[in-house]
Amino acid sequence: MKTTDSRQRKARLPPPQDSAAVEARRTFLKLGAAAMLTPLLLNGRSAGADDDPKPPVFPPSPPTLPWREELPTQITPLQAVAALSPSPSVAANTANGEAGRAPHQRYNELINALGRAPLLYELKAKENPDWVFNPAYPPQRIWGYEGTTPGATTPGPTLFARYGRPILCRIRNQLPQNHTGFGTPEISTHLHNLHTPSESDGFPGDYYSANKAGPTLTAPGHFKDHFYPNIYAGYDQLQNHIGDPNEALGTLWYHDHTLDFTAPNLYRGLFGFYFIFDPLDSGDERDPTPGALRLPSHPYDYPLGFADRRFDANGKLFFDQVNPDGVLGDKVIVNGKIEPLLRVAARKYRFRLLDAGPSRFYGLSLVTPSNVRQTFTYIANDGNLLPAPLLNQTLVSFGVAERADIVVDFSRYPIGTELYLINRRRQDSTRGPDGTGIASNGPRILKFIVDRNPPEQDLSQVPAALRPLPPLNLAEIAAAPVRRWDFDHDRGVWVINGKLVNVKVPRALIPQGAAEVWELKNDDDGWQHPIHIHFEEGRILSKTREGKNVAVPLHEQGRKDVFLLGENETLRVFLRFRDFLGKYPMHCHNLIHEDHAMMLRWDIVEQSGNQGPGG
Repeated sequence: MKTTDSRQRKARLPPPQDSAAVEARRTFLKLGAAAMLTPLLLNGRSAGADDDPKPPVFPPSPPTLPWREELPTQITPLQAVAALSPSPSVAANTANGEAGRAPHQRYNELINALGRAPLLYELKAKENPDWVFNPAYPPQRIWGYEGTTPGATTPGPTLFARYGRPILCRIRNQLPQNHTGFGTPEISTHLHNLHTPSESDGFPGDYYSANKAGPTLTAPGHFKDHFYPNIYAGYDQLQNHIGDPNEALGTLWYHDHTLDFTAPNLYRGLFGFYFIFDPLDSGDERDPTPGALRLPSHPYDYPLGFADRRFDANGKLFFDQVNPDGVLGDKVIVNGKIEPLLRVAARKYRFRLLDAGPSRFYGLSLVTPSNVRQTFTYIANDGNLLPAPLLNQTLVSFGVAERADIVVDFSRYPIGTELYLINRRRQDSTRGPDGTGIASNGPRILKFIVDRNPPEQDLSQVPAALRPLPPLNLAEIAAAPVRRWDFDHDRGVWVINGKLVNVKVPRALIPQGAAEVWELKNDDDGWQHPIHIHFEEGRILSKTREGKNVAVPLHEQGRKDVFLLGENETLRVFLRFRDFLGKYPMHCHNLIHEDHAMMLRWDIVEQSGNQGPGG
């Protein structure tokens, strides 16, 4: 039930963003929805508890053939290239086809301090016309990323990076500019959630193609160079340590973030993984260095991206980018395949699980053919190693854009054993899971077969201690400014503090080096919001539901960049804003909500630029 204040707030919904509503919100999602949205904005009707429209109902996807598609037994990391043409430059090389980005921040300073030139990588966003999701469906076009091996894939190539070794990644837009159908052939690639200068963050308004530039770029272009310094947050405080090692991440992912079209562009396949290592989590299970964790390493360190999709009666990918409730997929693709098979060796594996969206949440269990649950070890949430592993787990739950690293020991099973990942999370609409959402059983979405012994002894381990958390200073938290952000649903659109997104105007100006407490509030009783705050990891200080304090789950007590905001919940999150300046977004990572305007811009500014709490 809405409160009186919430109902009154709905009467004050402002018009869409300025600057001609950024092409009238891109000619309202390419001419599809202006007729639907405009009456909602003008006639004063509220999509509140009394007249909330029902979510759309779509026909089910056709049946598929399980366990016919096999995933590769190991991934092939993207290889660096010797040179890029034209050569990279600190300022945008618009004369030779680069999109009009801002200059790379602190580039020469960081390269000199780290003592290494950046490794050079190249990704191309391209169409693949013959992708097979499942043998029951016809080959069809997807969008993906191509690396050094010809052919775009979804997910794209995995990058292996290392703290202290910077990367310059050129991302070319080679999507078909005459594209029709859902999605748009502009891109803005976000590396979620590296500590990255804003011009390389993949800001939603920085979208580009050879024909078009977003409102926060100065020119279109065929490509855009992204500078990933691979430093820990806190570099300015600890320069000789490249930042605070306790701020390290491990499992990141890159994906399209184009304003108004993140959901359909990612739905077409534009995402991939980025692993980053350091002396503690070194990516070498045989590392002799004292203190190295020696977690399972490549080729037994394996990414698994889960994404919901729906297909029409002909087995072709279907998406409705017009309806603000979007489309909940009834098929789960795992690394681009429906009901695939992965053959594993009888040893420990580190699986890096990702919910790539757009809307489905997951509650995964590992089971035998007779549905007996098996145990695993939970070691990382949102790419951040926990202080200590969570042992003997039988369920791992995560929402859109959240990650979870688990270790499964297949040496416990005889050769020939078959196991399944099942999704026990109940969800019937894009609005979020049903209540607690955990069923006793669920559909099988991935099959494992233990089909071989490893060629050498498994020396990997999961130590009793992983990565310490940076200490919290209670006095600093008490003195920190507090900002409140209210995530709401008004008249068919998604808003933060009653406003739609405007990528050209910051809603907060935060001094570089500051720390703040952000209150994230959801007073709706029908939707859940996985809130992503770019740039630095945060810490949940408290969680309340319907005004009552509730415990923060163990896996959410570490550092996070996606904060699952449940129905009638408020989270208090402690954040720092260090090392770089510029524009960053916060948004709901339910991609339907994001594209329908539940997003805002905030800026890190020089010390004199404090706006103070607001929104």
